Parts: sequence; structure tokens; C-alpha cells
Amino acid sequence: MNIKTNEVRKPVTIVAIGAGNRTNKYLEYVKRNPDKVKLVGVVELNPIRRHNIAERFGLTESQCFSDYKEFFQHKVETDAVMVCTPENMHFEPCMMAIEAGYHILLEKPIAPTLEECLAIGKAAEEKGVIVAVCHVLRHHPYFMKIKELCESGDLGRIISINHRSSVGIDRSTHGFVRGVWRQESKTNPMLVSKCCHDIDFLLWLTKTPCRKLTSFGSLRWFKKENAPEGAASRCIDCHRSVESKCPFSAVNLYRERHEWIANFDVPEGSTIDDVVEEQLRNGLYGRCVYHCDNDVVDHQIVSMEMESEVTINFSMDIFTLKDNRETHISLTEGEIDGDETHLRVRRFRGATETIYDFSDIQGTPYHAGADLNLIADFVDAVATGRRILATSIDQSVESHRLCYEAERSRREGRTLIF
Repeated sequence: MNIKTNEVRKPVTIVAIGAGNRTNKYLEYVKRNPDKVKLVGVVELNPIRRHNIAERFGLTESQCFSDYKEFFQHKVETDAVMVCTPENMHFEPCMMAIEAGYHILLEKPIAPTLEECLAIGKAAEEKGVIVAVCHVLRHHPYFMKIKELCESGDLGRIISINHRSSVGIDRSTHGFVRGVWRQESKTNPMLVSKCCHDIDFLLWLTKTPCRKLTSFGSLRWFKKENAPEGAASRCIDCHRSVESKCPFSAVNLYRERHEWIANFDVPEGSTIDDVVEEQLRNGLYGRCVYHCDNDVVDHQIVSMEMESEVTINFSMDIFTLKDNRETHISLTEGEIDGDETHLRVRRFRGATETIYDFSDIQGTPYHAGADLNLIADFVDAVATGRRILATSIDQSVESHRLCYEAERSRREGRTLIF
């Protein structure tokens, strides 16, 4: 007689390389599920962030590293690593992790160049390790519902998609004008840094390669020639008559509204207000948006024709108070449109309409649980040896490739045919 017993799995072990905002979001899953995954190390140059992670998870000094090269030299025993370094520092630690045989959870974008993205994909395949890119939309209830509706066949086949990513003016001036994503040479083009999620989502829906692509866009507004008369190089030094009317004022954003300050590091003995004042007087985030060293676009559109003859129009807009994604899908027997809060499905025969309400999860933490679902999927894949995830490295590389090709189209002013 065969007696079956329930297999007791040891928790998957993981090391966090990089300890910024995204890492802390993903590690919430680790905190909630100690029976499934255990943090056994952290690699972070910033001592404040490194200490915070160590304290939160009870890591010893020997489990903390300030440099990822030092970490790899120690050959730490772990099943996986989470690479959430600044995006211009993804490639080397990711390749070193592949060589070491670790499975990898990789924050998007994959790497700063298409060549490096391709190299990571090839190396992962040759080594036989999982590289899961953090495309959270595939794990978000709202976007999963859109996928389910398209896959069901109830509305026929997709004819066209119009998709808009509204980045939001506060998010944009904070991150893409003053902040760390302001220069392509230091991070990536705007489309790659912010919108590779969107392109991945569109490929997820259509499931066919792109055969034609064209893109337009530019850095239209945030440059010195558009500065109001009398604007100072720092908002705090601007004449009140100018600063009080400026919709992009750092004084208003950080000091008065206390928006976008959650990720400012607060040294021991200081307060968040102290940090805000230091930023306004001397930091990156106190600079006038017209006098920064930014070069990424502030608006862009991409049009694609897929091999299935589906046409896609994608628009990235920052001059808006919205901070969401809006999608309209035309199918042969109906249409779908939504704004992340409500999803409306209309069928042509009988003109019936169904509304799906997602307002109860709008603005909830961890991207409405998508961050946690993503980690759960990765941990389960590592624990079971399962290679099928919500997205594969090959699929992620393809969405990144189209982002880079869109940049080439924009710069060269021509339609690309693949």
C-alpha cells in the first residue's frame, strides 16, 4: 500500500540587491509569509536603507553588504536574488547572479540597452535559471479582468486598442524632470523606464508580434527657454509672485502639500521636514523644472500594427492631473473601455452593458495586491521548479525591444518595418 504524505517545503531563500522603494514593497510578502520565503541577506550602498532592512528582518552584520561584487565573492547560499538596484545598474548584478546559478526577480526595466536585455535573456536560457521581470499589470485584478474578457471569446476578436498612460504632473516633475529618471544616459528613455509595463500589457492582450511601428514625441516644455521671467534656479529662491503661480513649484509640492516625500531618506536625529528643507535648498528636488539637466521626453505616442492586423495606439502623457491608465478595446462583437476604477463591457447584439467596479481597490497599497501576487508567483516557481510564470524573460525582452525600437523611430522620424 502506498501512503502519500504532504511534502513539507522549506522556505525559499532570497537576497535583496538594492533596498529602495520597490524592494520594500516586495519584501512585504516576505514579512507576511515566513513559511514560504525567507530573506537571508541585503546588498545596499546606502547605510540608512541597509540598516532599515536589516532591522526589519533581523539580519546579522554578516548578512549585510554594501557592494554586490563583495556579495557574489562570498558565494552566499540562497535560492534567489531580487535585483532592485537603480536601472542603470541592473545588468552586471543580474549577469553575476545568473552565473552563480541564482534565480532572479528583476525589477523593470531589464537593463539600460537592448543589447544588454538580449544578453540577460540568452544567459538565463543557457544557465537554466528563472529571470522574472516585475511586470505588475499581469498580476493586477483590473488588468487581469481585461485579459480574461479578451480571452473568453464572448466579444469576438480584437480589432484595435487605444491605450493611454497618464503619468501625472506631480509624479513626472518629481521623477522625470528633477529626479533619478531625468536623463536617458543615467537610466533609460522615458518609454522604457515608465511604460515598458504598458507595452508588455498590450503584447499580453494581442499575443502576436509587431510588424510595423512608428513613434512621435519630444521634450517640449521643461527646458530653460520656457521658464517664466524672473524664475530662479531653485524654487525656494524664486520671487513669491512667480513661485505662487507656478504649477510645478517644489515648495508647493514638498513643503506645503507633503507629496512625493515618502522615499526621502531621513538620517538619525533628523525629521522629514528637515530633509525637505535640505532638498529645497541644496538637493535635486528643489530645482526649478525649467533649469534642470533633464533630457527625457515629456510626451510621446506609439502606433503599432501587429501580424494579426490588430492596430494599437499608445499615448504617454504627463500634462494631466490623472495618474492612471485608460484603455479602449474594439472587438468584432463588442467593446471594452476602462480607467482602472470602472471597466465597461458593451455587446453589439442587444446593446447590453456590464460594468465592473474596481473602486474598492483603487489606491490600495502594493498596486492593489499586484506586488504581492507577483512575488507569490515567483516564490512558487522557485519552490516547485515550475518554469511557467505570468511572464517569461523572452516576453519581457520583446516588450523592451519594442520600446527601444519606438525610440529609434522617434529619433529617426520614420516607420519601422520588422
